[in-house]
Amino acid sequence: MKRYRNGEIWDFEHEMPVVGGNDEVVLGLDGGTTSTVCICMPLLRVADPFPDPLPVLARAVAGCSNHNSVGEAAARETLEQVMADALAKSGSNRSAVRAVCLAVSGVNHPTDQQRIVNWLREMFPSYVRLYVQNDAVAALASGTLGKLHGCVLIAGTGTIAYGFTEDGREARAAGAGPTLGDWGSGYGIAAQALTAVIRAYDGRGPETNLTSSILEKIGLSSPDELIGWTYADPSWARIAALVPVVVSCAEAGDEVANRILFESVQELALSVKAVVERLRLCGEEMKLLK
Repeated sequence: MKRYRNGEIWDFEHEMPVVGGNDEVVLGLDGGTTSTVCICMPLLRVADPFPDPLPVLARAVAGCSNHNSVGEAAARETLEQVMADALAKSGSNRSAVRAVCLAVSGVNHPTDQQRIVNWLREMFPSYVRLYVQNDAVAALASGTLGKLHGCVLIAGTGTIAYGFTEDGREARAAGAGPTLGDWGSGYGIAAQALTAVIRAYDGRGPETNLTSSILEKIGLSSPDELIGWTYADPSWARIAALVPVVVSCAEAGDEVANRILFESVQELALSVKAVVERLRLCGEEMKLLK
């Protein structure tokens, strides 16, 4: 077990006693483009009935851990910090950890999984079991009591549809990030709204209440200031934070905002449809609706 370059993250362990075998814990992480949550729980034996509610020793929250959005160094630091915070709050340390289950957006390929497993392996003793999956897999499991069968749709800062068959086949749609057309996501909605403001300002598109509403929200006086604002920090979560403005404008009757939301819903539906059809999860009723 090595200490990562931010070794001070684990300094709290020097002041703690060695944890005994009865104090074993597991860490569960849900990592997204906006925030990352880590839960520390006692190790529960499969042979024993699970308590209800499940005991949570500590909960910690940090920022974005999607390496495609903030870069590998920042993503790794976020993961390490949130795990250290959860352990510190629970009165535990890394010697007590028996497993780490990490579900994080941006895990799109086995190379992504292996990269994060390597990060975790440097942080924890060799006996700790490590599990890394896309956050959509955990979302599906949480709604099916752990059984991976069906289709789940995540629509937050980013979006992805993910599905499994009973025999273990899997498929996904979208989730490739904004550059590759992550339409239907919070980033996609907000980016289209910003584009609509620029188009209206240029005379290339219809007038829209998005202009005044967005400028007021971010404290600008003119649409031509949007270029500098956008590229000063193009992090996905920062852009996606404008979605409530788009929704408010749509609810007030703005046609441009309504069209953006309508087309986004269509994109989300297409993602689910693509996964369901590829895995043949749909029944006869679904086929009749096509």
